[in-house]
Amino acid sequence: MENIIELKKYYSSKEFLENYIYEGNDLGVECNENGTTFKLWSPGAKSVVLNFYEAGDGCKAYEQIPMEKEDKGVWSFHSHKELHKVYYDYLIKRDSKEVLTADPYAKASGVNGIRSMAVNLKKTDPKGWENDKAPQKDKERVVYELHVKEFSFAKSGGFPPEYRKKYKAFTCKHTTLNNDGIHPTGLDYLKELGVTHIQIMPMYDYGSVDETKDYEFNWGYDPVNYNVPEGSYATDAFHGEVRITEMKEMIQSIHEAGFGVIMDVVYNHTYSLDSWFQRTLPWYFYRVFSDGKVSDGSACGNDVASERAMCSKYILESVLYWAREYHIDGFRFDLMGLLDTDLMNNIRKELDIIYGKGEKIIYGEPWSATDTAIEYNKKLANKYNIALLDENIGVFCDNTRDAIKGSALRIREAGFVNGGKDKEDDILASISAWCDPKYNKEFKGVKAPSQIVTYVSAHDNQTLWDKLDYTVTEEEAMRLNKLAAAIYMTCQGTLFFLSGEEFCRTKAGHDNTYNMPISVNMLDWRLAYKNKDLVDYYKGLIALRKQISGLCDKSENSYKHITDMWKQKQVVGFSVNSDKDSLWSQVKVIYNASKKDFEVKSLDGDFEVLCDGNDSMLWKKNISAKAPIKVGKQSVLILGKKRIEEI
Repeated sequence: MENIIELKKYYSSKEFLENYIYEGNDLGVECNENGTTFKLWSPGAKSVVLNFYEAGDGCKAYEQIPMEKEDKGVWSFHSHKELHKVYYDYLIKRDSKEVLTADPYAKASGVNGIRSMAVNLKKTDPKGWENDKAPQKDKERVVYELHVKEFSFAKSGGFPPEYRKKYKAFTCKHTTLNNDGIHPTGLDYLKELGVTHIQIMPMYDYGSVDETKDYEFNWGYDPVNYNVPEGSYATDAFHGEVRITEMKEMIQSIHEAGFGVIMDVVYNHTYSLDSWFQRTLPWYFYRVFSDGKVSDGSACGNDVASERAMCSKYILESVLYWAREYHIDGFRFDLMGLLDTDLMNNIRKELDIIYGKGEKIIYGEPWSATDTAIEYNKKLANKYNIALLDENIGVFCDNTRDAIKGSALRIREAGFVNGGKDKEDDILASISAWCDPKYNKEFKGVKAPSQIVTYVSAHDNQTLWDKLDYTVTEEEAMRLNKLAAAIYMTCQGTLFFLSGEEFCRTKAGHDNTYNMPISVNMLDWRLAYKNKDLVDYYKGLIALRKQISGLCDKSENSYKHITDMWKQKQVVGFSVNSDKDSLWSQVKVIYNASKKDFEVKSLDGDFEVLCDGNDSMLWKKNISAKAPIKVGKQSVLILGKKRIEEI
């Protein structure tokens, strides 16, 4: 205990900060046709030996090379050979003890990540990779969250058996339901749905699945090698280059299909405290309370110390690496509330410099499980410090989520749509993404809708359908699913939803299915056509939203597009004013969560019906709206004022 406390003090000392903060960006391995260089940061080590292996597991080292000690705690070795696909690890001697470790800076590894691999990354590029890029921007960003294995596991998806659960499933063209040739699945289905970005749950190398066992399942929030793709998603987990190429092929295919790719990253903790971080420099990369107790704000056994210089540098360089090498278009930060605001703003700044302001998407969970032992008076990137974050760093808005459907943590607690009381004010605040000071009493400091991710379901907690199943009758559930979708899709902010939400995805009521069988977690593609009416409703809402510029605007004063806000018990209404690029100069929206029809008695202008509780494609049918007009029970009504052509 005392040793941990002393180390904590030492890492903050003037001596350590002056002598061991390395500013180079070349840690890890650089391998090309001119040679291979290995660099490891391990201050205080007495010696470091580099071991070479012919395979990623088993077998003894065929060569052991003492590394040279350089300045700032760096150890290095250079070979004139191109050591592509050579496996390696390090034997570190410190305080008369020896420890064997993989390379925390590795970009490739063998099976289960236990040994690192040198890799010439150019040799992992699929054909045409140099021309790969994200598709052109759509009118709006709509994010669809999925998991590599869940996406293609079900036989009904029509994916080739050898590619099911793999990166390669995303490269399969024109898959259909049970190979019927009629009903699209996979990327074709998502294209028809209208989403613009695919957020993929953890796909770096994680520790909770044995890569030698194809049947194991986990969400993957257990980082082992931050800069290495997960091997269980590859067709070959034993040869480290395969997973790299196949992940690139997946991203290339997703881009070609017209979607951006957002990577779910987990920099707040590691799979185990016995990590490569800990083995290369004990306790530097982890938070510890002043009494020596290990910080566990992640509820996963440890918290990464993002506020320390070399840890912050590691995370920043890792994000930049994924963006550069894998052409990742955005990052979703798990438990972002455990990272510090300076780090997050620096990541935003560097991505903006390289790719253009706001081009790469950044958002995260603005919370943690419990308190964390952050140092140096740094501020956490949680919802209460949102005013300290760049306007292009978004947060998942649990206020909106819970206002619409009820608490995600208390399953039988209802929200606005399913009978909850006194939710109207929160719905009004949600409409402007909590930016309108007249209605925002709960979520202070929001700068613009660009900071708000508007959603009602994600991989955590019950699916929307399961939540409704707990709180309403089966007969009401479908109506209320449509109403919930209509509400969040007519709020400002960035739209996000869980894969399958649009076809009544269920996990049999389970809350946290992170390690449950894939049969519970898989996407059942049959539901997409069994519940086609709901899928079509989502399609219409997404397409309609893209036509309403006042909702898509993410700028600071965009809440001013929202006018005429009003409420009564279980009913909320407002208007959206849009620019000349929209089909309608004004859109009126009414949410009726009551069990009775609501009547709109008058309309101030020439309106048409765009959407009601049954059909979200009415805006394509030129149906005039005449007052009085009814809003059906537990449903929405959206009206558009026809734009008068300028002469």
